[in-house]
Amino acid sequence: MIEGKVTAEIKTFLDRKVAEYNRPGFIESDPVCIPHRFTRRQDIEIMGFFAAVLAWGQRKTIINKSTELIARMDGAPFDFIRNHHESDLRQLLGFKHRTFNDTDLLYFIEFFRVHYARYDSLEDAFIPPTANVEFRAEFIEVHPHGDSGQRVASSACFAQELSRPAFTIAMALNWFRSYFFSLPDYPLRTRKHISSPAQHSACKRLNMFLRWMVRNDGQGVDFGLWTRISPAALVCPFDVHVERVARKLGLIRRKQADWKTACELTDTLRMLDAHDPVKYDFALFGLGVEGAL
Repeated sequence: MIEGKVTAEIKTFLDRKVAEYNRPGFIESDPVCIPHRFTRRQDIEIMGFFAAVLAWGQRKTIINKSTELIARMDGAPFDFIRNHHESDLRQLLGFKHRTFNDTDLLYFIEFFRVHYARYDSLEDAFIPPTANVEFRAEFIEVHPHGDSGQRVASSACFAQELSRPAFTIAMALNWFRSYFFSLPDYPLRTRKHISSPAQHSACKRLNMFLRWMVRNDGQGVDFGLWTRISPAALVCPFDVHVERVARKLGLIRRKQADWKTACELTDTLRMLDAHDPVKYDFALFGLGVEGAL
Protein backbone atom coordinates (compact mmCIF):
# COMPACT_ATOMS: atom_id res chain seq x y z
CA MET A 1 0.00 0.00 0.00
CA ILE A 2 1.25 3.50 -0.82
CA GLU A 3 2.43 5.70 2.04
CA GLY A 4 0.24 8.75 2.73
CA LYS A 5 2.87 11.25 1.65
CA VAL A 6 3.61 9.40 -1.57
CA THR A 7 -0.11 9.10 -2.26
CA ALA A 8 -0.49 12.88 -2.12
CA GLU A 9 2.46 13.37 -4.49
CA ILE A 10 1.24 10.76 -6.93
CA LYS A 11 -2.32 12.06 -6.79
CA THR A 12 -1.20 15.57 -7.66
CA PHE A 13 0.90 14.28 -10.55
CA LEU A 14 -1.75 11.91 -11.91
CA ASP A 15 -4.58 14.43 -11.52
CA ARG A 16 -2.57 16.82 -13.67
CA LYS A 17 -2.07 14.13 -16.31
CA VAL A 18 -5.76 13.16 -16.26
CA ALA A 19 -6.63 16.79 -17.04
CA GLU A 20 -4.07 16.75 -19.87
CA TYR A 21 -5.33 13.59 -21.57
CA ASN A 22 -9.04 13.48 -20.68
CA ARG A 23 -10.15 15.94 -23.36
CA PRO A 24 -11.56 15.83 -26.90
CA GLY A 25 -8.09 16.12 -28.42
CA PHE A 26 -7.40 12.62 -27.09
CA ILE A 27 -10.15 11.14 -29.25
CA GLU A 28 -8.63 11.59 -32.69
CA SER A 29 -5.81 9.06 -32.30
CA ASP A 30 -7.59 6.61 -29.98
CA PRO A 31 -10.04 3.79 -30.85
CA VAL A 32 -12.71 5.65 -28.86
CA CYS A 33 -13.00 7.89 -31.93
CA ILE A 34 -14.94 5.06 -33.64
CA PRO A 35 -18.09 5.16 -31.47
CA HIS A 36 -17.83 8.97 -31.45
CA ARG A 37 -18.80 8.90 -35.13
CA PHE A 38 -22.35 8.00 -34.12
CA THR A 39 -25.18 9.57 -32.17
CA ARG A 40 -27.58 6.64 -31.90
CA ARG A 41 -27.16 4.78 -28.63
CA GLN A 42 -27.06 1.32 -30.17
CA ASP A 43 -24.57 2.36 -32.88
CA ILE A 44 -22.29 3.73 -30.16
CA GLU A 45 -22.56 0.51 -28.17
CA ILE A 46 -21.98 -1.77 -31.14
CA MET A 47 -19.03 0.07 -32.64
CA GLY A 48 -17.59 0.81 -29.22
CA PHE A 49 -17.65 -2.92 -28.53
CA PHE A 50 -16.07 -3.78 -31.88
CA ALA A 51 -13.38 -1.10 -31.49
CA ALA A 52 -12.54 -2.44 -28.03
CA VAL A 53 -12.43 -6.08 -29.14
CA LEU A 54 -10.20 -5.17 -32.09
CA ALA A 55 -7.88 -3.09 -29.89
CA TRP A 56 -4.68 -5.03 -30.60
CA GLY A 57 -1.54 -3.46 -32.00
CA GLN A 58 -1.14 0.04 -33.38
CA ARG A 59 -4.00 2.40 -32.72
CA LYS A 60 -3.98 3.64 -36.31
CA THR A 61 -4.54 0.09 -37.58
CA ILE A 62 -7.33 -0.51 -35.06
CA ILE A 63 -9.09 2.66 -36.22
CA ASN A 64 -8.65 1.71 -39.89
CA LYS A 65 -10.05 -1.79 -39.40
CA SER A 66 -12.98 -0.47 -37.38
CA THR A 67 -13.65 2.05 -40.14
CA GLU A 68 -13.61 -0.78 -42.68
CA LEU A 69 -16.11 -2.70 -40.58
CA ILE A 70 -18.46 0.30 -40.48
CA ALA A 71 -18.32 0.50 -44.28
CA ARG A 72 -19.08 -3.22 -44.61
CA MET A 73 -22.21 -2.59 -42.53
CA ASP A 74 -23.28 0.21 -44.85
CA GLY A 75 -22.38 2.92 -42.35
CA ALA A 76 -25.26 1.98 -40.04
CA PRO A 77 -24.28 -0.89 -37.71
CA PHE A 78 -27.50 -1.15 -35.69
CA ASP A 79 -29.72 -0.97 -38.76
CA PHE A 80 -27.57 -3.57 -40.52
CA ILE A 81 -27.71 -5.94 -37.54
CA ARG A 82 -31.46 -5.65 -37.06
CA ASN A 83 -32.56 -5.66 -40.70
CA HIS A 84 -29.98 -7.54 -42.77
CA HIS A 85 -30.89 -10.44 -45.01
CA GLU A 86 -28.72 -13.52 -45.22
CA SER A 87 -27.36 -12.36 -48.56
CA ASP A 88 -26.17 -9.11 -46.95
CA LEU A 89 -23.76 -11.07 -44.78
CA ARG A 90 -21.60 -11.77 -47.82
CA GLN A 91 -20.18 -8.26 -47.59
CA LEU A 92 -18.66 -9.19 -44.23
CA LEU A 93 -16.70 -12.10 -45.68
CA GLY A 94 -12.95 -11.55 -45.85
CA PHE A 95 -12.80 -9.19 -42.88
CA LYS A 96 -9.73 -9.85 -40.75
CA HIS A 97 -7.74 -8.15 -38.04
CA ARG A 98 -4.96 -10.23 -36.54
CA THR A 99 -6.67 -13.41 -35.28
CA PHE A 100 -10.19 -11.96 -35.55
CA ASN A 101 -11.75 -13.10 -38.83
CA ASP A 102 -15.09 -13.28 -40.63
CA THR A 103 -16.15 -16.43 -38.74
CA ASP A 104 -15.86 -14.47 -35.50
CA LEU A 105 -17.53 -11.43 -37.04
CA LEU A 106 -20.56 -13.37 -38.23
CA TYR A 107 -21.12 -14.78 -34.74
CA PHE A 108 -20.80 -11.30 -33.21
CA ILE A 109 -23.42 -10.03 -35.65
CA GLU A 110 -25.78 -12.88 -34.76
CA PHE A 111 -25.30 -12.27 -31.04
CA PHE A 112 -26.13 -8.59 -31.45
CA ARG A 113 -29.17 -9.44 -33.59
CA VAL A 114 -30.57 -11.76 -30.93
CA HIS A 115 -29.70 -9.45 -28.03
CA TYR A 116 -31.21 -6.29 -29.52
CA ALA A 117 -34.36 -8.18 -30.39
CA ARG A 118 -34.89 -8.48 -26.63
CA TYR A 119 -33.21 -5.38 -25.16
CA ASP A 120 -32.72 -1.74 -26.11
CA SER A 121 -29.21 -1.54 -24.69
CA LEU A 122 -26.10 -3.67 -24.51
CA GLU A 123 -25.87 -2.73 -20.83
CA ASP A 124 -28.36 -5.51 -20.08
CA ALA A 125 -25.81 -8.06 -21.31
CA PHE A 126 -23.49 -7.10 -18.45
CA ILE A 127 -26.06 -7.27 -15.63
CA PRO A 128 -26.34 -10.79 -14.18
CA PRO A 129 -29.97 -11.60 -13.42
CA THR A 130 -29.12 -12.45 -9.80
CA ALA A 131 -26.97 -9.38 -9.13
CA ASN A 132 -28.08 -6.63 -6.78
CA VAL A 133 -27.67 -3.43 -8.78
CA GLU A 134 -30.84 -1.57 -7.88
CA PHE A 135 -29.43 0.67 -5.14
CA ARG A 136 -30.46 4.20 -4.25
CA ALA A 137 -27.54 6.40 -5.26
CA GLU A 138 -27.17 8.08 -1.87
CA PHE A 139 -26.47 4.71 -0.23
CA ILE A 140 -23.85 3.51 -2.68
CA GLU A 141 -20.35 3.17 -1.29
CA VAL A 142 -17.14 1.64 -2.56
CA HIS A 143 -16.01 -1.51 -0.81
CA PRO A 144 -12.54 -0.57 0.52
CA HIS A 145 -11.08 -4.06 0.29
CA GLY A 146 -12.85 -5.55 -2.70
CA ASP A 147 -10.54 -7.12 -5.25
CA SER A 148 -12.90 -6.64 -8.17
CA GLY A 149 -14.39 -3.21 -7.74
CA GLN A 150 -17.44 -4.00 -5.65
CA ARG A 151 -20.14 -1.52 -4.90
CA VAL A 152 -22.21 -2.19 -1.83
CA ALA A 153 -24.96 -0.48 0.08
CA SER A 154 -25.19 0.70 3.64
CA SER A 155 -27.24 -1.36 6.07
CA ALA A 156 -30.13 1.09 5.67
CA CYS A 157 -30.98 -0.19 2.22
CA PHE A 158 -29.13 -3.51 2.17
CA ALA A 159 -31.02 -5.27 4.93
CA GLN A 160 -33.65 -6.69 2.57
CA GLU A 161 -31.16 -7.57 -0.16
CA LEU A 162 -28.91 -10.01 1.66
CA SER A 163 -30.06 -12.90 -0.48
CA ARG A 164 -28.75 -11.22 -3.63
CA PRO A 165 -24.98 -10.93 -4.25
CA ALA A 166 -23.51 -7.44 -4.49
CA PHE A 167 -22.65 -6.45 -8.04
CA THR A 168 -19.00 -6.58 -9.08
CA ILE A 169 -17.30 -6.10 -12.42
CA ALA A 170 -15.87 -9.61 -12.12
CA MET A 171 -19.40 -10.92 -11.83
CA ALA A 172 -20.50 -8.81 -14.81
CA LEU A 173 -17.68 -9.97 -17.07
CA ASN A 174 -18.04 -13.63 -16.15
CA TRP A 175 -21.76 -13.42 -16.78
CA PHE A 176 -21.27 -11.56 -20.06
CA ARG A 177 -18.98 -14.25 -21.46
CA SER A 178 -21.44 -17.02 -20.65
CA TYR A 179 -24.32 -14.98 -22.06
CA PHE A 180 -22.37 -14.04 -25.20
CA PHE A 181 -21.75 -17.69 -26.00
CA SER A 182 -25.24 -18.89 -25.13
CA LEU A 183 -26.34 -19.15 -28.76
CA PRO A 184 -26.28 -22.68 -30.20
CA ASP A 185 -23.37 -23.79 -32.35
CA TYR A 186 -21.09 -20.84 -31.59
CA PRO A 187 -17.60 -21.22 -33.14
CA LEU A 188 -15.15 -22.54 -30.57
CA ARG A 189 -12.42 -20.38 -32.09
CA THR A 190 -14.40 -17.23 -31.22
CA ARG A 191 -14.16 -17.83 -27.47
CA LYS A 192 -10.64 -16.45 -27.36
CA HIS A 193 -11.93 -12.99 -28.28
CA ILE A 194 -14.07 -12.59 -25.14
CA SER A 195 -12.07 -12.84 -21.93
CA SER A 196 -13.23 -13.08 -18.33
CA PRO A 197 -11.83 -12.94 -14.80
CA ALA A 198 -12.64 -16.64 -14.46
CA GLN A 199 -9.86 -17.22 -16.98
CA HIS A 200 -7.54 -14.99 -14.90
CA SER A 201 -7.41 -12.51 -17.78
CA ALA A 202 -6.91 -8.81 -17.04
CA CYS A 203 -9.82 -8.21 -19.46
CA LYS A 204 -8.27 -5.01 -20.76
CA ARG A 205 -10.54 -4.62 -23.79
CA LEU A 206 -13.82 -5.22 -21.97
CA ASN A 207 -12.82 -2.96 -19.08
CA MET A 208 -11.95 -0.26 -21.60
CA PHE A 209 -15.35 -0.66 -23.25
CA LEU A 210 -17.06 -0.42 -19.86
CA ARG A 211 -15.11 2.75 -19.12
CA TRP A 212 -16.37 4.30 -22.33
CA MET A 213 -19.98 3.35 -21.64
CA VAL A 214 -20.17 4.07 -17.89
CA ARG A 215 -18.01 7.11 -17.06
CA ASN A 216 -19.84 10.41 -17.44
CA ASP A 217 -17.62 13.32 -16.43
CA GLY A 218 -18.68 15.74 -19.16
CA GLN A 219 -15.20 15.92 -20.67
CA GLY A 220 -16.28 14.60 -24.05
CA VAL A 221 -14.27 11.36 -24.22
CA ASP A 222 -16.25 8.71 -22.33
CA PHE A 223 -19.97 8.51 -23.14
CA GLY A 224 -21.69 7.79 -19.83
CA LEU A 225 -24.58 6.07 -21.61
CA TRP A 226 -25.07 3.44 -18.93
CA THR A 227 -26.49 4.26 -15.51
CA ARG A 228 -26.92 0.89 -13.78
CA ILE A 229 -23.17 0.39 -13.26
CA SER A 230 -21.37 2.84 -11.01
CA PRO A 231 -18.05 4.40 -12.15
CA ALA A 232 -16.80 3.50 -8.67
CA ALA A 233 -17.18 -0.19 -9.53
CA LEU A 234 -15.11 -0.14 -12.71
CA VAL A 235 -11.76 -1.91 -13.01
CA CYS A 236 -8.88 -0.12 -14.70
CA PRO A 237 -7.99 -1.37 -18.21
CA PHE A 238 -4.62 -3.05 -17.79
CA ASP A 239 -2.30 -3.24 -20.80
CA VAL A 240 1.46 -3.04 -21.29
CA HIS A 241 1.48 0.78 -21.22
CA VAL A 242 -0.55 1.01 -18.02
CA GLU A 243 1.42 -1.80 -16.42
CA ARG A 244 4.78 -0.18 -17.14
CA VAL A 245 3.78 3.17 -15.65
CA ALA A 246 1.98 1.61 -12.68
CA ARG A 247 5.09 -0.37 -11.75
CA LYS A 248 7.28 2.67 -12.20
CA LEU A 249 5.11 4.63 -9.78
CA GLY A 250 4.84 1.75 -7.30
CA LEU A 251 1.08 1.40 -7.71
CA ILE A 252 1.19 -2.40 -7.99
CA ARG A 253 3.33 -5.14 -6.46
CA ARG A 254 2.10 -8.38 -8.04
CA LYS A 255 4.38 -9.56 -10.83
CA GLN A 256 1.68 -11.17 -12.98
CA ALA A 257 -0.31 -9.21 -15.56
CA ASP A 258 -3.68 -10.75 -14.73
CA TRP A 259 -7.10 -9.97 -13.26
CA LYS A 260 -5.86 -9.80 -9.67
CA THR A 261 -3.21 -7.26 -10.65
CA ALA A 262 -5.78 -5.15 -12.51
CA CYS A 263 -7.84 -5.19 -9.31
CA GLU A 264 -4.79 -4.39 -7.18
CA LEU A 265 -4.11 -1.35 -9.37
CA THR A 266 -7.75 -0.29 -9.19
CA ASP A 267 -7.77 -0.58 -5.40
CA THR A 268 -4.73 1.70 -5.30
CA LEU A 269 -6.36 4.20 -7.66
CA ARG A 270 -9.44 4.07 -5.46
CA MET A 271 -7.29 5.56 -2.70
CA LEU A 272 -6.82 8.57 -4.98
CA ASP A 273 -10.48 8.85 -6.04
CA ALA A 274 -12.94 6.41 -4.52
CA HIS A 275 -15.81 7.53 -6.75
CA ASP A 276 -14.00 7.46 -10.10
CA PRO A 277 -10.75 5.48 -9.88
CA VAL A 278 -10.64 4.54 -13.56
CA LYS A 279 -10.25 8.17 -14.67
CA TYR A 280 -6.54 7.56 -13.98
CA ASP A 281 -6.47 5.22 -16.97
CA PHE A 282 -6.05 8.40 -19.02
CA ALA A 283 -2.92 9.36 -17.10
CA LEU A 284 -1.33 5.90 -16.94
CA PHE A 285 -2.02 5.05 -20.58
CA GLY A 286 -0.99 8.50 -21.83
CA LEU A 287 2.27 8.42 -19.91
CA GLY A 288 2.94 4.91 -21.17
CA VAL A 289 2.35 5.74 -24.82
CA GLU A 290 4.49 8.87 -24.61
CA GLY A 291 7.25 7.05 -22.74
CA ALA A 292 7.34 10.01 -20.36
CA LEU A 293 8.72 8.00 -17.44
